[in-house]
Amino acid sequence: MLDIKGISDNQDTFIKGLTDRGFAAPNETLTQILKLDEQRRATIRELQEAQARRNAASKEVGQAKASKDETSAKRLMDEVAALKTRIQEGGAEEKRLDDELRNLLAAIPNTPAPDVPVGPDADSNVELRKVGTPPKFSFQPKQHFELGEALGLMDFETAAKLSGSRFVILKGPLARLERALAQFMLDLHTSEHGYTEIDPPLLVRDDTMFGTAQLPKFAEDQFSATRRLTDTELEELEKTREALARHDFRTMARALISANPGYWLIPTAEVPLTNLVRDEITDEAKLPIRVTAGTPCFRAEAGAAGKDTRGMIRQHQFYKVELVSITTPEQSAKEHERMTASAEEVLKRLGLPYRVVVLSTGDMGFASQKTYDIEVWLPGQGMYREISSCSNCGDFQARRMNARYRPEGAKDVRFVHTLNGSGVAVGRALIAVMENYQQKDGSIRIPDALKPYMGGAERIAAKS
Repeated sequence: MLDIKGISDNQDTFIKGLTDRGFAAPNETLTQILKLDEQRRATIRELQEAQARRNAASKEVGQAKASKDETSAKRLMDEVAALKTRIQEGGAEEKRLDDELRNLLAAIPNTPAPDVPVGPDADSNVELRKVGTPPKFSFQPKQHFELGEALGLMDFETAAKLSGSRFVILKGPLARLERALAQFMLDLHTSEHGYTEIDPPLLVRDDTMFGTAQLPKFAEDQFSATRRLTDTELEELEKTREALARHDFRTMARALISANPGYWLIPTAEVPLTNLVRDEITDEAKLPIRVTAGTPCFRAEAGAAGKDTRGMIRQHQFYKVELVSITTPEQSAKEHERMTASAEEVLKRLGLPYRVVVLSTGDMGFASQKTYDIEVWLPGQGMYREISSCSNCGDFQARRMNARYRPEGAKDVRFVHTLNGSGVAVGRALIAVMENYQQKDGSIRIPDALKPYMGGAERIAAKS
């Protein structure tokens, strides 16, 4: 969430940032923000004046009664009563304006960093570097799903029977290879890169999802796990209908349940990891905080319709190792480079060719200020595909979470900066290993870094 004072003091920067991101009607949005903020400030001033007058009038009532001036006392008591009503109404109006302004700000994306390339989509992304050379094959390389199905270790048909499209069942050595990849990544990040492993909840509440900006704008992309009342429970509640005469209680009950804090399956471990500092004030000496987690992730929107419908590229459920850093504003740019390097090291150790691109203003995520994508080479597709996104969110998420730190020796507190990145997507790493290490006979050679996690096995082959 953007800072209202920052918007007001830097209106041209705000307009340019939203324009560069392709945000609709930035000028009208700015006007609406400033108008709501002024209305809110005016309401607060009126409330303060009314409260001050009420306090003074209450004292005057006592003085009038002490001097036996009942006429003045009555007039003053009527004024106090009127002021009480005015204050209650003003308080309700202040809350309405606060909510309206907060909801408006919550739907506005982060402002891009000055060095982010401007462009409407992925075609405007800028390649920074390529690492490794794509392997050459003496045969036509296959895609991962062709390899997995031929080995009898990747079953999309049964998964669809159980759960629908965009799910897979991995079996035997392939299931172990996915687990090995996750363990390898977590060991690397915790033993060499300074991250602390966390085992977070997979179900989080509304305010947790709001903190990292999945809600409210992207609610349709998430899997809700909120329990709804059964018809029987609703019927029991309707027995109190007399107390709610002339109201549609069933509608009210459903609305009440809908409004109550619910649960969501996490789309990424970024959500619980970043929220570890929500509503906290951290001492600067404890920063940076670096945490990692390997978790299942769930996304209801698995990509554009008709795109990547075969295989494991885009699924509703997938496994990912996540990296999150909490740091000071002065250190966040450096931390961004460090995090990206940590994710790159995974691919270097696995011997996978990749490239790093900086995303354009039109392609980066809602909460991001600047994002690096790491794209791994997939021989079966003959192209680079995203395997990690590392983003610096500045104080955008921190403001939504009220996550602050106290600089050493200072009385005032400041908002932290938050960063997140895939370290890396495990399912896509599995795809990359399968395709880059495939052999002519359809077997898959195991990278040296994974052999200790695979019981020393050299390759995965079909049973003879």
